[in-house]
Amino acid sequence: MDEKRILLIVGGGIAAYKTLELTRLLRKAGVAVRPILTRAGAEFVTPLSLSALAEDKVYSELFSLTDEAEMGHIELSRSADLVVVAPATADLMAKAANGLAGDLASTTLLATDKPVLMAPAMNVRMWQHAATGRNLATLKADGVHFVGPDEGAMACGEYGPGRMAEPPAIFEAIMGLLGSARPLAGKRAIVTAGPTAEAIDPVRLLTNRSSGKQGYAIAASLAALGADVTLVSGPTALPTPAGVVRIDVESAREMLAASEAALPADIAVCVAAVADWRPENFGERKIKKGDAGPPTISLAENPDILATLSKHARRPRLVIGFAAETHDVEKNAKAKLARKGSDWIVANDVGVEGTMGGDENAVAIVSAGGIERWERMAKGAVARRLAERIAEELK
Repeated sequence: MDEKRILLIVGGGIAAYKTLELTRLLRKAGVAVRPILTRAGAEFVTPLSLSALAEDKVYSELFSLTDEAEMGHIELSRSADLVVVAPATADLMAKAANGLAGDLASTTLLATDKPVLMAPAMNVRMWQHAATGRNLATLKADGVHFVGPDEGAMACGEYGPGRMAEPPAIFEAIMGLLGSARPLAGKRAIVTAGPTAEAIDPVRLLTNRSSGKQGYAIAASLAALGADVTLVSGPTALPTPAGVVRIDVESAREMLAASEAALPADIAVCVAAVADWRPENFGERKIKKGDAGPPTISLAENPDILATLSKHARRPRLVIGFAAETHDVEKNAKAKLARKGSDWIVANDVGVEGTMGGDENAVAIVSAGGIERWERMAKGAVARRLAERIAEELK
């Protein structure tokens, strides 16, 4: 990716602050970023912060003699492999859909001959307005790509679709568009992600701190390389990655049943933090606190999803498990590899602050051939690198 370049147009919206993290992710992946900051966008992020992270000049004015002398707007519009608009406000979408060219951002969008990716962000009413719907349809017909928007709480206090996609999701969409090759086209993949939740009674659960971020990123990266991905997800608040079929489950037994139903597959990546145990007896009514003291909860062992898929009659060609450890990480991963019968174990130290539930990870790929250690990086970057490694393995 060292020779890839994007032109990042930052629109005016509270979500503009997310473009700083997006820029950091792109630069860390070796992608060059040249920013265009609209006047409205400059109300939310400063040219200095954007320039520092992009390691490039920030362009803003259409009729700036300095900017035109260095790089005219026509050259600017064609200097990148991909044009990204984030946030893509209702105004920017309307201008692009109707061919308006009154400022540097809209002129660049009209003049470019490169692919365009938009990450919409606006109030839910604006997103659901008929005019925005017409503009969206026009832009899609013109070949513009979209990522998001997500559904959730907004800065204005309303709730619904219109939130800009999170930086890792936009990053994965960018990487998918930059990588023209789809080496996993025609391959089927199963990815498990998130925690499982084992009911004690109608109110209480046994669960864990897994956010699902790493598994969702892996599902997105496999889809970006062309795989037909089924994501079997425990309870999370994450949006479904583009191009991925998602099946929601709660318990380990439900996750196993959904994973087996998704067979046959070429790839299985078991990222989910599956509860090893579940309450043996489920209380039909909420267990009340009484004078007898705390209740005794008898536990039964849950099925082993990774081992089951590794030894299945319709075993995927490549079965990969994750080992979330707090000590003796590589030693425990080696033992897990032998015990489960998988092809690889991706080991990570979840005792490191910011790993479980965070946005970064440091992993080691443990296989019969040895240990391959990766430096700490964004979970999206881990996912992309793992997907590429999988594609290489399945050549």
